[in-house]
Amino acid sequence: MAFTMPKRHPVCVAGQIGYRRGMTLTPEQARYLLNDGVADLRANKPGEARVKLEELCTAGGDIEPQWLLLAHACRMQGDDVAEEAALQKLLAIDKRHLAALLLMGDLKERHNDDRGANAFYKAALNMVGAGANVPEDLKSKLQQAEQFLSGAHGRFESYLLQKLKETGLEGSDTPLPVRNAIELLMGRKEIFYQKPSMFYYPGMPQREFYERHEFPWLEQVEAGISDMQEELQGVMAQHQQFSPYVESHPDRPRPNNPLLDDSSWGAFYFWKSGEAISENIAQCPKTVAALEAAPIPVIRERSPMALYSVLEPGTHIAPHFGLLNTRLICHIPLVIPSDCALRVGSETRPWKNGEALIFDDSFEHEAWNRSALRRVILLFEVWRPEISSDEQTALTTIFEAINEYQKPIDI
Repeated sequence: MAFTMPKRHPVCVAGQIGYRRGMTLTPEQARYLLNDGVADLRANKPGEARVKLEELCTAGGDIEPQWLLLAHACRMQGDDVAEEAALQKLLAIDKRHLAALLLMGDLKERHNDDRGANAFYKAALNMVGAGANVPEDLKSKLQQAEQFLSGAHGRFESYLLQKLKETGLEGSDTPLPVRNAIELLMGRKEIFYQKPSMFYYPGMPQREFYERHEFPWLEQVEAGISDMQEELQGVMAQHQQFSPYVESHPDRPRPNNPLLDDSSWGAFYFWKSGEAISENIAQCPKTVAALEAAPIPVIRERSPMALYSVLEPGTHIAPHFGLLNTRLICHIPLVIPSDCALRVGSETRPWKNGEALIFDDSFEHEAWNRSALRRVILLFEVWRPEISSDEQTALTTIFEAINEYQKPIDI
């Protein structure tokens, strides 16, 4: 790392300016000592440089301490304890000193202290990310920091997985929440939270997806998939195009949705805003019968809500939030081409034939169909399993009161 050389005075050694160790330094004497100390460092005389720099660092008064240069002298001597002490002094004065952070990271790395090196290197890189100026002589240290952090992640993950293996947990045997926690810890996933756009119910678990085995009623619904697919074929034979899922309302502001009034994301409703669509139900009696097993909310002018959700080829549903966190959304796959998937929060799952997907749509979520074929699922909402029957009654009253106070829009 390069040193910035102060202006050199002719023949300025301590004895020739009447200086003795332990005496109070004048600013001129301090400049002479600094010049000589830097010259000693460049001449590879760290011992002589250290004597002068220690005097500067302990002079007090208006004399600026030279902790960084002293740290370099100590490093050249191989005195790691003294180097760390000098760097800590500098960081106590300026906790954002980029060179000191990088040198502390390097020192910790040399001592195989991954956690310590990780902390100092991250602090330095965060400063650079925030726009800190990077001198040329520090750029190689920044690259070293980046390389270390990349390797340290792998070493820590291997160590962590080995510890889990020793407890009998390995791969898919590790509970999904634990696997997700590791992904977050390693920085491969982002933390998301419920952010419903209309109504937030406190105390609900922050879970993007739920698992099929948690809902005994799903077995009965999934058992009817082949009948649903047969009925769907009849519907698609009559409809080359479906009504848009996202529709504008003349008495409401137009939502900022790229698929507004666009049938690329289409809908064929069985219930819409709590109202039964009789002709559609008549076309698909087995599909509707299968839904009787599900705990679908019944809320005047809001629920039930159930439909075929149709995603045309090449369509992307942009990231968005649902209105409520009191419900879960259930997808029953009926026509699933390849290269289709759903992201909820930090997790992405493809639809699989014969297997429902249940998720909390109050998390940011998006979906896509990158295939050349149409994707169709049966979509409906159910009460969250954590909400008791008394809570369901209270929430139903709240939502119906909202309906009475203002004309509802589709949810």
